[in-house]
Amino acid sequence: MCQTFSQDAKEIIRKTDQKRRGDAATAEMTISIIRPTWSRDMDVKSWSRGTDYSLILITSPARDKGSVFLKRDKEIWNWLPSIERNVKLPPSMMMQSWMGSDFTNDDLIKESSVVDDYTHKILGDSVIQDRECWVIELIPKEDVAVVWGKVLNWIDKDEYIELRSEMYDEDGYLVNEVNFLEIKDLGGRMLPSVMEFIPAEKEGHKTVIRYHQVDYDARISENFFSLQSMKRVK
Repeated sequence: MCQTFSQDAKEIIRKTDQKRRGDAATAEMTISIIRPTWSRDMDVKSWSRGTDYSLILITSPARDKGSVFLKRDKEIWNWLPSIERNVKLPPSMMMQSWMGSDFTNDDLIKESSVVDDYTHKILGDSVIQDRECWVIELIPKEDVAVVWGKVLNWIDKDEYIELRSEMYDEDGYLVNEVNFLEIKDLGGRMLPSVMEFIPAEKEGHKTVIRYHQVDYDARISENFFSLQSMKRVK
């Protein structure tokens, strides 16, 4: 019985991950970094292919315009237009903030697979945004290098939409919570159009990603995700 239950939980996570990610996609979004005394917005375009390739172009504000981040397998490269150079981010920078936001360079990579690198267990049921959902616990496998000690996901039962996520450290303390809001049609799929990322220990801090457009029918070859593309993508 336990094995069947476990397999069900893994299948739920797999379906949810695949619906959100797709095989290849492009997106346009605004990232808002909110602090107790100030806030700032960045407009971003992104291209992705599976879990191994992504490219992010910042289109505004003016001071960041033209900056590009490339993820290729487990590497992150940054194109800096001011000096016209590609810089590879070293492992020591993986846990540093990405562009002053509440997520890290490691979050950008997402090396770990929520499907393959964790064991999954349904803890129970809940209701979020008037939607019935499963509460699923993800515990990292012993032989996998994962940042979190535990992750809890709330998944909508009808449409396999992630509605909330909580990330805990190895000592069981809550580090981040993520709320997925304003569900609507994005690229032909019902998905949250807003992601609210809140660090537990920093009152008044949050980063909000608002998706304006997503295309899941994009045809993007692996060759697109190259150091040369970083210099000319628009």
